[in-house]
Amino acid sequence: MKQTVILILPGWKDSAAEHWQGIWLKKYPNAVKVQQEDWMFPKKSAWVKTLNEYIEKYKKHNIIFVGHSLACATFAYWSTEYSASSSATIKGALLVCPSDMDIVDFPKEVEGFQPMPLKPVTCKTIVVTSENDQYVTMDRARLIANSWKAKLINIGPHGHINVEAGFGEWLEGERLLQELME
Repeated sequence: MKQTVILILPGWKDSAAEHWQGIWLKKYPNAVKVQQEDWMFPKKSAWVKTLNEYIEKYKKHNIIFVGHSLACATFAYWSTEYSASSSATIKGALLVCPSDMDIVDFPKEVEGFQPMPLKPVTCKTIVVTSENDQYVTMDRARLIANSWKAKLINIGPHGHINVEAGFGEWLEGERLLQELME
């Protein structure tokens, strides 16, 4: 039986240790952080390539992908560009607060992530959003989740589901992660 690896990819500027992703990296011995070369000046081609390298490294395992913010678009681009040629088993993806690259005015440091990928992703996917996330509207979150053939979960008015919004440990998120691992 294949072991499961949880690949965790933070969004732009990385996630702090007290962010729920940082907590999960410590909590789950099978969690691995996808370490991007440049957190401050992300380029789509580099981020997607790095993600593919990690997926290929762990292709003998079942992979659960956990992305936050810009990482959601990164995974969707990976799914479009690499999944057909990959022998990896992506068991599921938990995509939290997908930053809508088409309507949010991101600084010029964030390059190449437009247009927002809207093709179906190639695994069971859960998209989690908040009613008042400054980086995606509820209408766009619905469109994104539907386009990705994902289950959409609205957790209410909780900002960008990060440390600034009061999210360190996130038990509801862990339940969703467990749902993908079953």
